Amino acid sequence: MLQVLLSLSIFAQEVSQSGLQLSGARPMVAQPERAPKAMVTTCNEHATAAGIEILKKGGNSVDAAVAVAFALAVVHPEAGNLGGGGYLLVRMNDGRAKLIDYGARAPLSAKEGIFPTPKDAQVGYKSIAVPGAPAGMELAHKMYGKLPWKTVLEPARRLAKEGFPASQRMELILKLQVPVMKPYADSARIFLHGGEQPLKQGEIVRQPDLAATIARMQKTGAKDFYEGETARRIAADMAANGGFVTSDDLKQYKAIAREPLTTNYRGHPILTSAPSSSGGMVVIEMLNILENFELPLGMEGSSRHRHLLVEAMKRAFRDRILYAGDPDYKKIPVEMLTSKDYAKSIAEKIDPSKATPSASLGEAVSESGAESQDTTHFSIADADGNIISNTYTLSGFYGSQVVIKGTGVLMGNIFGAFSNGGRKVLPAGTRPASTMTPTIVLTKEQKPWFALGSPGAATIPNTLVEVITNIIDFKMSLRDAIEFPRIHHQYLPDRIEAEPGAIPFDVAEKLKSMGHVLSNRYRSQGDVHAVMIEEGTGWRQGWSDGRRGGKVLGY
Repeated sequence: MLQVLLSLSIFAQEVSQSGLQLSGARPMVAQPERAPKAMVTTCNEHATAAGIEILKKGGNSVDAAVAVAFALAVVHPEAGNLGGGGYLLVRMNDGRAKLIDYGARAPLSAKEGIFPTPKDAQVGYKSIAVPGAPAGMELAHKMYGKLPWKTVLEPARRLAKEGFPASQRMELILKLQVPVMKPYADSARIFLHGGEQPLKQGEIVRQPDLAATIARMQKTGAKDFYEGETARRIAADMAANGGFVTSDDLKQYKAIAREPLTTNYRGHPILTSAPSSSGGMVVIEMLNILENFELPLGMEGSSRHRHLLVEAMKRAFRDRILYAGDPDYKKIPVEMLTSKDYAKSIAEKIDPSKATPSASLGEAVSESGAESQDTTHFSIADADGNIISNTYTLSGFYGSQVVIKGTGVLMGNIFGAFSNGGRKVLPAGTRPASTMTPTIVLTKEQKPWFALGSPGAATIPNTLVEVITNIIDFKMSLRDAIEFPRIHHQYLPDRIEAEPGAIPFDVAEKLKSMGHVLSNRYRSQGDVHAVMIEEGTGWRQGWSDGRRGGKVLGY
C-alpha cells in the first residue's frame, strides 16, 4: 500500500479508497489550534485578543508581547502585572535572541530582621519588591518593537477604562483572598465591592486609576513609573504605610538584556532563561542527562521513563539549591552546570533499576523563600517567524494585596516571599533566583519551532522538560504533549509528586520496588502556553493548557 509519510503528528492513520494513506510516527489524540500566519496563547481571552489586535495592525511578536503583558495586568490581576517581575525570551527571525531579565529587586534598605512578623513578609506594604515589568517591556520594545509604544499599550488602557466581565476564576480566587485583601482600601474597592464581597463572574470590572496610569506611560514611557507621577504616588503610599520601596529604589531599577542559555537536545537547539532565573540551568542539566538514555516512542509513562525523569530531576534540583543566585552578586558555574560532559558524568551514576536516595547525593540546604506557583505565562509567534516566550509574576495570588493609592497598580509580594518569612531576607538590590523559565526550541536547521513556558514555582523546569521530551522523543502533537499527565521531584522532599493518571497502579508498584517514594496526594502541575511553527507547512499552532484554562487565537 502506498503511503504519504508525514513528519508531523496527524489526526489518525487514515486510509483512502485510493490505496493511499496518511502515515506518521504518532497519530495525535487531540489537535492544537492552527492558523496560517500568527498565534497568541495566554491564560485570558481578553489578553489574547489584545495580542492579536496588535499583530493585525502590523506589529511583531514583541509588540504583541507588550500588549499582552499590560493587558494581563488589567484582566488577570492574580498574576499578570505591572507591579511584579519576570523574564521575556525573544528570538527574531534573523537569529537575534535575548533574554530580558526584569525580575523584581529587593529594596536597597533590605537587611536581616527587617520584617517585624512573618505575616509582614506574606502580604502588605513590607512584602513589596521594586517592580520590573514596565522597564522590561519598554526595553524589549526599544530593542525589537515596530509599532509606537502608545499603540501597543492602548488595548490595556481601553480594557481598564471600559471594563471587562470578571471570569469564573477571578470570582473563585478572590473568595480565597478576602481575609488578606480587605484591609487595603484601594484593593477592596476594586475587587471586593469596598468590603468583603468579591466580584462575581460576569460583573464588569472597571479600573479608571489603572487606565490613567497606563495613559501616562503611553505619553512618557516607563519613566513615569520609575521617576514620574506614578513613581511619586508609589513612594508616597509606601512611606505612609511602612513599606520599604523608595523613590531611589524606583529610579535605580534597570531591566537587563542578557544572553540566553543554550544547549541542544538530540540535535535541536534550545534557548532558555539565564540567571537570575535558576530554571534554565535546571532544564538544560536535565535534558543533557536524559540525552544519555534512549527514550523511544512507546516508553512514555512507563516505569523506566518515570525513573529516569526522577533521577535527572533530583540531581538538577540539588544543583539549583547549591548554585542559584543573582549573577550580579554571586558567581554561578553556569558553564559547568550546562555542559554535556558534566551531565554525562551524572548519567553514568544513575542505576537504571534502583532509585538513588536524595540524601546519598550530599546535603544541600535551601535558605531561599517558598516561591509561589501563582505565576502566568504567554507565548507568541508572528507572521515573520519572530517568536517570544514570557513568564512573569506577582508571586502569590494578587501579590501583596496592595493596590497603590491613586494608581490602580497591584504590587507583588516578591520581596517577602523570597525572604523565607523573614528568616533569611533577600539581600538589598538582588533579584531572587526564580524558577521562571521561558524557553524556545529550534528545528535542527536552526529555524524557530516552538516556544513554551509555565507557572508552577519549582515544578516549572520539570513541566517544560516533560513537554519538550514528549514532542521530540515521543512525537506527540503540541496539544497532546501539553495535556499528558506530569510528575515532579525536586531533590527534597525525597518523593515523587504526580498528577492523576501520570503513574498508573502497576507503574507505581514498580517504582516503589525500585526504592522510590510516592506522594499520597494528587496534584495539578503547571499551566503551559505554547506556540509552534509547523514543520513543512509553516502554519502556526498553539495550545493553552487545560489545567487552568486560557485562550489561544491565531489568524
